[in-house]
Parts: sequence; structure tokens; C-alpha cells
Amino acid sequence: MGEVLGIDGGGTRTRAAIVEVSAGSGRGRVLAHAESGSIKRLRVGAEAAEENLRALLKEVYAQAGVKEVRAACCGVASATMPGIPEWIGAVFRDFAVERAEIVGDEVIALDAAFKGGPGILQIAGTGSNTIGRAPDGAQESAGGWSSRLGDEGSGYWIGLHAIRRALHAYDREEPTRILERVGAIWGTPSLDDLVNRGDGTPGPDFAALAPAVNELAEAGDPVALGVLKQAAADLAEFVLLVRAKLKRKHGIAGEVPVAWTGGVIEKMGMVREAFFAALAAAAPEMPVKRDAVVALEGALWRAGRLAE
Repeated sequence: MGEVLGIDGGGTRTRAAIVEVSAGSGRGRVLAHAESGSIKRLRVGAEAAEENLRALLKEVYAQAGVKEVRAACCGVASATMPGIPEWIGAVFRDFAVERAEIVGDEVIALDAAFKGGPGILQIAGTGSNTIGRAPDGAQESAGGWSSRLGDEGSGYWIGLHAIRRALHAYDREEPTRILERVGAIWGTPSLDDLVNRGDGTPGPDFAALAPAVNELAEAGDPVALGVLKQAAADLAEFVLLVRAKLKRKHGIAGEVPVAWTGGVIEKMGMVREAFFAALAAAAPEMPVKRDAVVALEGALWRAGRLAE
């Protein structure tokens, strides 16, 4: 049937693959795989997003040895923002994409996990979101209300709230190394400098602090431990909320399978195990995938269907 292109536009990096398929499954011989920086305009700006997307396509086309593809699917968090589908679609036309669709990153991750079927997906990376899909395709969600207004349990939330809680601990003269570690990362020699940096415009990349918070938690820092514990609890609570919506509003009688994706759950063992434990305690019969979903596979699956 030809070559299809899948793109997963995450918050910090973008992945692309070209696969030669003979049916609409999105599966077949992998011809190329490439990565670039983010194509999320709100995160890196329109100019950088454009450069990253074009560089990515140039690289993956060169690896695959193709000049055109039959179909492409791009999943990106900002897909519903005005102008985003038109912009990506225009770039696709420049790269001779015959058929294309631009959808939310949660859509390709859902399809990577459930191939169009029902289920709940917890996204916990730079941002967070919980999406559930009923057997008839209807969707329910919880969370995901942006880094400033929500995204509980995300890398951004962990970085931001670690500092907030550490400042409270400083006021109470309670022990924590978070402010010391953040100061070293940001190059802020005093607490006033750190606060000014954190409150500046544009603001710092709070999500980039999450690995350091995780390291401190593993070393026993009480404030960092509390932040990760709360992150896991929030992520589990959102899954259970979406599960309740699907059962109540869409008449699902049995259990709903759960999948997840994102570095917070994948790379932070404390969050992952606490997340699994909370779900098992609340819904022992609910099947939860143990391995992370690879969202790019969902983009390829959708591109394969589009190429039929």
C-alpha cells in the first residue's frame, strides 16, 4: 500500500517514523525513525516549532529514502488550538503527504493502547491528562487543564510544587534539600534570586526539575517524597474519576482497561508503584498495563487506516 508517516509531538521532543505497510494496521517494515525538539508552539514558539518539524521530516524522509508518503498522522498536545492543524497540514503538503490528519496527543496514545477500542489512558509527562473512551467512541476526561491551572502529577507540577512545598518547609525550619538543588540547577546563589527566577517572565522550565526531585525523594528527602506521593495519588484519582464517568454515562458494566504513557510514571519508580497500588486498592479487578504505551505506534496505526 505504500509508506505512512507517524509523528508524536510531545512537550519536550518530537518523534517520527516511516513504515511501509500493506494493510491499514500501521504495522510493517520500519524504514526510518528520527527525533527533534518540540513542535508545540506554546512551549518553544512558532519559529522554533516550524524549524523542528521541517528538520524532523527532512531527516526521516532521508533515512527512509522517500520523497513522499501516502498518509501521515501527527499527534500533538496543541492540536485543537486555532491555526495548528492548518500549519502542520501546510508543512505536510510541502513534503508531499497525500493524506493527513492532525489530532491530539491523547488520541494517538489511546489508539496505541486500545486500537480504537474502549479504555482509559493516563498521560503523565511534561503535562498530564486522563482520557477515557467508551465502546461507541465517546470520550470522557479529567485534568489536563494546563500547567498553570492543572496538570496535577505532571513533570511541571512536580517541579513547581516541590519548590512551593520547600518554601513552606523553609518557613517552618523543616529539613529539605530541594531549594539547594534548584539553586544549583538555576544558578541562583540566594533564596531571593531563586524566587525571582521562579516568578520571572518568561518562567523557568519547572518540568526540567522533576528528575532532581525524584533523586531527592529516592535519597529520603521528606518534602520530595511528599510531592511524589501526591502526584501518584492525583494521577490515580483522575483514572478512577474517568472510570466512574464511563460506567455511569455510557453503561459500561465490566471493568475498563487502563494504560499509561509519559516519563513521570515510566521513569519515577516511586510514582509508578504508588499509582499502581492506589488503582489496585480502589478497583482490584481493573486491568492496568504494566508497560508504557508508545504513542508513536498509535500515530502509525491511524496513518495506516488513513492510507486504505
